[in-house]
Amino acid sequence: MIELLIVVTIIGILSSIAIGVYRDNVIAANRTEGRSALQTAAGTLEKCRSLYGIYDSPNCNYVDFTTETNLYDVAAALAGATFTLTATPVVGKAQANDSECTSLTLDNTGVKSGTGADPTQCW
Repeated sequence: MIELLIVVTIIGILSSIAIGVYRDNVIAANRTEGRSALQTAAGTLEKCRSLYGIYDSPNCNYVDFTTETNLYDVAAALAGATFTLTATPVVGKAQANDSECTSLTLDNTGVKSGTGADPTQCW
């Protein structure tokens, strides 16, 4: 009986560790959606600039959006020949628990950055 209790205890400890690691890996993998959305939006803005000379042309009709699976809100700060795109996790969704990377940022020069406890993990 003692042996059985020891085995159950060990399984409990291992499963609690595994669940935490799995959750962290899922959150890290979901960052791909935010990064992809920023790069797609940057491509759209580059097309606008190549056609009209500026990123914030009224002919472009660029609007902020939420990613396909509702994990990130993507917003753009447009100013003539520059832009900064920011992806932030949607409140109430699983990605909102990402403390390592609370936002992803991409600008018109291709500089990629982020905020959070460990911004080096963002990109």
